[in-house]
Amino acid sequence: MTAIPTLAVWKFTSCDGCQLTLLDCEDELLPLAGRVRIAHFTEASSATEPGPYDISLVEGSITTPDDQRRILDIREQSRILVVIGACATHGGIQALRNFADITEFTSMVYASPQHITTLATSTPISAHVPVDFELRGCPIDRHQLLDTLGALLAGRSPDIPNTSVCTECKRRGTTCVTVAEGIPCLGPVTQAGCGALCPAYHRGCYGCFGPMANPNIGALLPILRVNGMSTGDIDRVFATYAAAEPDFTERPR
Repeated sequence: MTAIPTLAVWKFTSCDGCQLTLLDCEDELLPLAGRVRIAHFTEASSATEPGPYDISLVEGSITTPDDQRRILDIREQSRILVVIGACATHGGIQALRNFADITEFTSMVYASPQHITTLATSTPISAHVPVDFELRGCPIDRHQLLDTLGALLAGRSPDIPNTSVCTECKRRGTTCVTVAEGIPCLGPVTQAGCGALCPAYHRGCYGCFGPMANPNIGALLPILRVNGMSTGDIDRVFATYAAAEPDFTERPR
């Protein structure tokens, strides 16, 4: 990296929630601020510097022809590219368009749909360019983000978990909400990284971090049904945050 590494933050189709997670770090950002120069981050400042960039954080999915062109340029100018959030890693909620007619959608939503230029699908960043690291979630976990940036600035690989949310429940001493309270939970098949936030507040995990590696969804489905989820409920929860992810969309029925 250069003497003072440059950081760029980019937005594609998304709600800005993951960028706001970075801004909400507030005091935690102070030690980081002296170690990096923010070259592009329109959510925080209108000032911008040309690339190349040492680290780029990319939020959002690819949904327009302009997105397709822009991500190629960003990848070319970024030494390390980190995608942040469910939209960037799995296509996000907007990937529900992938299973319907986009022409019908635009005609129902917009008074003049002929002026709308969009793709038929919403796809993750990795479908278009090589990605170095993924931070999942809707939104991302602030501690995981800070740990990742700190690791990259120190010249080491970040520690991104690839186990399930259930392992995080065990680490923080949270009683299993499914076993103890009969609450449906996607924790056994969802990648860790959130610190098991929802189960800690007596809510079932709803899968915003997307599937873990090799999820055994077939074993989880009967448990979800026993705990009150209908087939429609199951279809909706698996198609919400990772609608473009085959492990969830092409799961056993």
